[in-house]
Amino acid sequence: MSDSTCRSESSNGAVFDEQDRAIVLATQSGLPLVSDPWGAVGAQVDMSAEEVRRRMQRMQETGVIRRIAAVPNHYRLGYVANGMTVWDIEDDEIDRMGREVARHPGVSHCYRRPRHLPEWPYNLFAMLHGRSREEVERQADELAALLGHACRDHQILYSSRILKKTGLRLAVDSPGRT
Repeated sequence: MSDSTCRSESSNGAVFDEQDRAIVLATQSGLPLVSDPWGAVGAQVDMSAEEVRRRMQRMQETGVIRRIAAVPNHYRLGYVANGMTVWDIEDDEIDRMGREVARHPGVSHCYRRPRHLPEWPYNLFAMLHGRSREEVERQADELAALLGHACRDHQILYSSRILKKTGLRLAVDSPGRT
């Protein structure tokens, strides 16, 4: 079988072939910032824009790609105060309250995590971004008011450095790979 027809199946049964691999390699540093990103990727991998879009959608639906989203650099936008708020929420309220917190306009990430008692009682995490720590603290106060009696305690953990964020990375084929 030639490389172009070689297909593999992931653990969840999703098919991933060499054309899919070429698309991932072409987009792993981000989609081109042009009016037709699918067409630009298609030109790189010798496919139509529609074929690239269709394959990306299939990879997303089957879980090969988790999501396609813009990832703004919030520091360049002036949001230099970044605080992960951690909340100790009543277990019987966490699903409902998590949905409410996630709707807050200042929250970019919101998720449930297990507690690690007695040292770490927090089970709900919500990332807030602001132009100042005061702005982040104001947003955290709004969340605390929203959570009300369901919240026993919370903290704000501020970012101390920027970590490079990357998505899926595939190794580039080396010469002689079969």
